[in-house]
Amino acid sequence: MPALTDTDASILVTGANGFVGAWIVKRALEKGYRVRAAVRTVQKGRHLLESNKVHGDKLEIVAVGDIAKGPLDEAVKGVDAIIHTASPVTLQCDDPKELIEPAVNGAVGILSSALKNGPSVKRIVVTSSFATLLAYSTEPVTVHEGLWNEASVKDVEVNGSKAAPISKYAASKTLAEKAVWKFVEDHKSEINWDVTVINPPWIFGPVVHEVTTLDTLNASNQHFHRGLVKGDFQGTDPLKYPNRGWCDVRDVADAHIRSLEVPAAGGERLLVSNASFVYQDLLDLANSLDPKPYHTLAMGTPGTPIRFVTIDASKADRILALKYKTAEELVRDTFADYTARGW
Repeated sequence: MPALTDTDASILVTGANGFVGAWIVKRALEKGYRVRAAVRTVQKGRHLLESNKVHGDKLEIVAVGDIAKGPLDEAVKGVDAIIHTASPVTLQCDDPKELIEPAVNGAVGILSSALKNGPSVKRIVVTSSFATLLAYSTEPVTVHEGLWNEASVKDVEVNGSKAAPISKYAASKTLAEKAVWKFVEDHKSEINWDVTVINPPWIFGPVVHEVTTLDTLNASNQHFHRGLVKGDFQGTDPLKYPNRGWCDVRDVADAHIRSLEVPAAGGERLLVSNASFVYQDLLDLANSLDPKPYHTLAMGTPGTPIRFVTIDASKADRILALKYKTAEELVRDTFADYTARGW
């Protein structure tokens, strides 16, 4: 299937006012694309318009309500590509259905709308998660796109509301991504577009979406602040936690846009990630920097980190040719963002 070849093309971005979505909107506009930003309400799109006003009418806001409850039939009309980022990101729920149903319905809904009303669409990029590959591990493991996190789905099926919080979230992402690939297979004779799925791990970095206080930061950045500033690791050992990969939000945004542009990305599942890490890695780095990147830094437990996870992102590296931000860039830029906000 053809990728985008014209930077004047139009891209629909769902979840456009979120942490990742807002960066995708920014990066796409900077490259010259026209962006249709799908948000729940007009109010939620005002910050996007203000922060990207230099791009004038290249940015269009469309209020679509809750996409898990209704199709985006009108929103997909006339666009050349779709980036679907909208999905619940939280560990705070009782019934797993609170996460699973909106994740699955939203993903299938956008594909259904593209099938019915998106004849101009060439490619759809879906934001999935590292959690569809692996939730966590206490044994050495190499993580790659060939893995599926069946363990979390099983935990939810067997234990319901008593399943581990990470299992509920991981199951929602896993089942949503499986539904995407099933839809593509079931409708392969009808669709004139292809799909790329991005599987990022922990995403940190400066924010461009609307936040007013630390408490309104997105979930992963709240974890970053609590760990590096307050020394709060959710009761775990910073030498061992979280044993997953990390990626700068700016790189994740670029990966989505590159996935629209590179023909070889079509039909692929791509793990986009820097190396694996535990919080002590970032703590040691932050405390080693001169000048000090932030007014308060935790120390954690200096020692030898225990890493069970090895990241194999070679496929995404080969196809997308990303140049990842370093851990130092991540730490410095994120804390500079906090400082600029007066935090």
